[in-house]
Amino acid sequence: MAKLKWGMIGGGEGSQIGPAHRLGALADGQFELAAGALDHRADVGREYAQRLGITADRAYGDWQEMLASEKGRDDRIDLVTVATPNSTHFEITKSFLEAGFNVLCEKPMTMTVEEGEEIVKIAEATGKICAVNYCYSAYPMVRQARAMVRNGELGKVRVVVTNFSHGHHGDATDADNPRVRWRYDPAMAGVSGQFADCGIHALHMASFIANDEVKTLSADFASTIASRELEDDAMVNFRMEGGTVGRLWTSSVAIGRQHGFEIQVFGETAGLKWASEQPNQLIYTPVGGRTQIIEKGEGGLHADAQRLSRVAIAHPEGFPLAVANIYCDLADAIRGEVREGLPNAADGVRSMAAVHTAVASAKDGGVWMDARPSIFR
Repeated sequence: MAKLKWGMIGGGEGSQIGPAHRLGALADGQFELAAGALDHRADVGREYAQRLGITADRAYGDWQEMLASEKGRDDRIDLVTVATPNSTHFEITKSFLEAGFNVLCEKPMTMTVEEGEEIVKIAEATGKICAVNYCYSAYPMVRQARAMVRNGELGKVRVVVTNFSHGHHGDATDADNPRVRWRYDPAMAGVSGQFADCGIHALHMASFIANDEVKTLSADFASTIASRELEDDAMVNFRMEGGTVGRLWTSSVAIGRQHGFEIQVFGETAGLKWASEQPNQLIYTPVGGRTQIIEKGEGGLHADAQRLSRVAIAHPEGFPLAVANIYCDLADAIRGEVREGLPNAADGVRSMAAVHTAVASAKDGGVWMDARPSIFR
């Protein structure tokens, strides 16, 4: 089977997310890195792209040059990844979708709900894939949890408790570090800091596993470091369309926590727990029974968990291979095989609606508000 041609925008040398995408996309031999506009500095981006093996004629200075060239090629790319600052996601994603390209966009997909709804409509009109990189949903044991809920192994889900809390922005003396500061600057990050950066991963995970969508929410935001305009700590209570109750905490000032992304799902007949720092294990407790550890790679897992497990039991797979699983699902989708677990533009706009609703709720003393985008009400 011929490899699919892949292009990347952003994710240049020294970026945090670029290497994870390149490792992930190339892990299974389904994609080749054929084109890129990797840096806002044209010459730096071109030079780095060629060091990665991209030919000189497809090492572009900016995304506009890349779009103009690629759409006229017979060997155009099959997929483009958008890994640029948040404020640029909408324009780039929109332009490539309208030109007939499949897109994987980093989160958040857009800065506004209206932009997100437009992306959903463009993807539907063009018939092209617009995926969003909620990559934690592609860990094998997260897929196992999702399948167990759908298979009725927990009964009806009553409560979801999730958090994404770390302490790596907790040092006030480091607040002016450019790699930190932009996350709390409305001009760069938008209306929300920590919730839009990390909290929406936890919120998406709640919907992804519980098989339900957020309907209403109430939020409390805090900027615990005075120089920050946007929140670095947030608590969000939510209720889902099927009646599930949700509790979410997200923080970047929780000193002592390293990654801190975990989720617990409590149903009528059993409970589940998964944590990103122990991603190979799913903790399962049936009502009145003993707590059990379900291991990645063991026998009897649901099909999606088996499909996305690459190495034998007791061997860790880690974050880049979770990203690789997103690219596996994308490759299948591009070739015409539907993968229901692939996060898409609808997930992206739901997340953005939740962000804006949480901001409004926090400003209004935590009042409960409808968190759905208008196209899904």
